[in-house]
Amino acid sequence: MKITLEDVEKVAKLARLEVSPAEKEAFAKQLSQILTHVEKLREYDTKGIAPTAAVLGAVNVFREDIVRPSLAVDKALTNAPEREGDAFAVPKIIEDR
Repeated sequence: MKITLEDVEKVAKLARLEVSPAEKEAFAKQLSQILTHVEKLREYDTKGIAPTAAVLGAVNVFREDIVRPSLAVDKALTNAPEREGDAFAVPKIIEDR
């Protein structure tokens, strides 16, 4: 499958990314190569093969949940650029449309 410059521009616009003309060319080429490879993988017969999330058979590798003391609020907020009471103050990131 061939990815066009228009496809790259559309995805960049949706992702709100600024992409230079050279980057558009490179991304179009790279994405086309990826999709060509995926198409090639579809040629293999995978009937009867169960889907897997991990190929090495890893089982629960999580550590045991142990309760322990946490960092004091004042110490955690020591280097905070701004704070509101006992919390970090962060700028609003949701845009009005």
